[in-house]
Amino acid sequence: MPNNRRRLTGSVVSNKMDKTAVVQVEHTFRHPLYGKVVRSHKRYMAHDETNECQIGDEVVIVESRPISKNKRWVVQEIVREDLSARTTDVSELVEELDEAEEAEVDEAELDEDEAAEAEEAE
Repeated sequence: MPNNRRRLTGSVVSNKMDKTAVVQVEHTFRHPLYGKVVRSHKRYMAHDETNECQIGDEVVIVESRPISKNKRWVVQEIVREDLSARTTDVSELVEELDEAEEAEVDEAELDEDEAAEAEEAE
């Protein structure tokens, strides 16, 4: 039996609630009289059982039975993750950059020493 539930694709704009993500779905259409392209959006509360969604992720939500007063959608899959929203420890990144810069400086000093030795040998 085919699954006839509606599916919408949108981006997560809030994930502050437990097991809930607010997904904003953009809809573009031409105005029937004037022909201008009009952009509209609607926000849906979607159930996110594992709290995986982060702000900025693009997700597919599926219609479901009412879960609460405002929730009638469930996050089916995360299509694209927004890496800027993922939590990374800045101190680790700074340490890695410092180590890389020190390695570059050491290599530059070795190259200068080798060049000086080559000039002395000539």
